[in-house]
Amino acid sequence: MRRSGAARVRDDAAPVFAALGDATRLRVVARLSAEGPLSITRLADGTDVSRQAVTKHLQVLASAGLVTGARDGRENVWTLERRGLQDARRILDAISREWDGTLARLRAYVES
Repeated sequence: MRRSGAARVRDDAAPVFAALGDATRLRVVARLSAEGPLSITRLADGTDVSRQAVTKHLQVLASAGLVTGARDGRENVWTLERRGLQDARRILDAISREWDGTLARLRAYVES
């Protein structure tokens, strides 16, 4: 079975959406977006999530291409990879266009 371009893109994007599907990881992404690069210690401060758990969440986000970490002295500082989020948005836009087309065809069928 031949798959459409949008279906192939969605398959490639599954790790991104799986990573963003977790509330803690989504909060990490939101903080990095709002505050810029942060250390694991700063990401864990003020939350009920341990540094070890934050590290595991960051590894999932990094595997999905959403964040990168770099050494800064004794700490790892994590930065949001905007390209990963832009790719996710592009995929959601493609899905939205497909739905718009499907709904337009359904409406034309029902009205005919």
